[in-house]
Amino acid sequence: MNAITLREWLAEKPFTLTMSSGFFGFFAHTGMLMVLEEEGLLPARVTGSSAGALIGGLWASGISASDLGEELVRLSREDFWDPTPGFGLLRGKRFREKLGSLLQKSEMKDTRVPVSISVFDVLTNKTRALSEGSMAAAIHASCAVPFLFHPVWIGGRPYLDGGITDRPGLHSVRGDERVFYHHLSSRSPWRKRGSKSLDVPQREGLTALVIDHLPRVGPFKLEIGKHALEEARRVTKRALSAEVHHGLVRF
Repeated sequence: MNAITLREWLAEKPFTLTMSSGFFGFFAHTGMLMVLEEEGLLPARVTGSSAGALIGGLWASGISASDLGEELVRLSREDFWDPTPGFGLLRGKRFREKLGSLLQKSEMKDTRVPVSISVFDVLTNKTRALSEGSMAAAIHASCAVPFLFHPVWIGGRPYLDGGITDRPGLHSVRGDERVFYHHLSSRSPWRKRGSKSLDVPQREGLTALVIDHLPRVGPFKLEIGKHALEEARRVTKRALSAEVHHGLVRF
């Protein structure tokens, strides 16, 4: 069987875009998504956890990847930094307000493509996928990193970061679904080296893009975010012409 390029794979049939969690890796997700948008290789559905849920949800609500990139490079710590006593350092009110200013649609049912966001249900200790209700609440919950953010209450239940038990953001993906998966390979601060959650998922119908050695961004290193975005964008452009081998393109 002849190998095909990533561009050919994406253009061949409709696909679901899934983006992983990865702390402040949302800059890299945006750089990748900007290329898909520029090339007209757009997903039919979006899923994700944490950083992936943030970018996937915002894009699905109607904001363009390029506009989102411009917003992110202007991001300052004051936009989300609101230390308050509780089960986490940050209350999350400022983060929620920032989300509200960026979202083009407030309800998940109104997005331009279907979206599913992974969150961690504290009471059941399991992942749950949200696909209806408030978009801001779902994204906020999926991004509520333990000990950094207070839990987010939805429908009387507390939720935390979707990447706790679903780092890839694949919880809602069907077995027969065709998936383009953007994997953030950098190790999160709370992940142990060698953790299985850091492995690139392999399954029928899934093609993954992995960009190694991206600049590491954090709440006290936001200025690096622009470089992470630009590097992800540059490498994704190259990756489109690379051949897919065993469901993987890696740079």
